[in-house]
Parts: sequence; C-alpha cells; structure tokens
Amino acid sequence: MIRPHRSHPLWIAYLLHRLSGLGLALFLPAHFYALALALNQPEKLDGFLRFADNPLVKAAEFGLVFLLAVHVFGGLRLLALEFLPWSPRQKTLAASAVAVAFLVAGSFFLQAV
Repeated sequence: MIRPHRSHPLWIAYLLHRLSGLGLALFLPAHFYALALALNQPEKLDGFLRFADNPLVKAAEFGLVFLLAVHVFGGLRLLALEFLPWSPRQKTLAASAVAVAFLVAGSFFLQAV
C-alpha cells in the first residue's frame, strides 16, 4: 500500500536528496583511493586513469555529477525552506533543483565525451 504523502513531489525531493547523499558517501572511498594512488603509487594511478577513460566510467561520472548537483541544489532548496517565508512555490523550487542539476550534469557529460 502506497501512502498518499509519499507521492507528493516534496517527499520525492526529500527522498532524492537523501539518496544522492548516500550515493556520494558510497563514492568517497573510491575517490580517496584515487587520491592515495596519486600520492603514493603514481604508476598505478596511470592504470586507474586509463580505466577511467572507459565510456562506461564516463557515463558513471555523469551520474556522480548528477548526484552531486541534486544534493547541492536540494540542500539549497531546504535552506530556502528553513530561512525564507513559506511559499506555495516549494514544488516549483524542488523541480527547478532537479532541472538545474540535470543541466549541470549534462554539460559535464558533454565536455567528457
């Protein structure tokens, strides 16, 4: 049974913000591993960078940038919700946050390919 509040766009924005934060947290160990390779084992970093040039990895990077942008703009929306007077435009702000995140991630992806 689907609860009615879970189909509300602002609940979906909340869920997207939480999931994007989780995805970014899962990415951090891989990022720290790449940084450690750059500092300690430059020869292994070259292999890692060749792997990162794979088109599938570039598509995953699009997803990562999308998660980051969704999390940032969703966080800005939450800050606006906390510090600005309530407005019936909250759904519009949530949709705008996702749209701007997709625009940022799409422009990153077009530069990567």
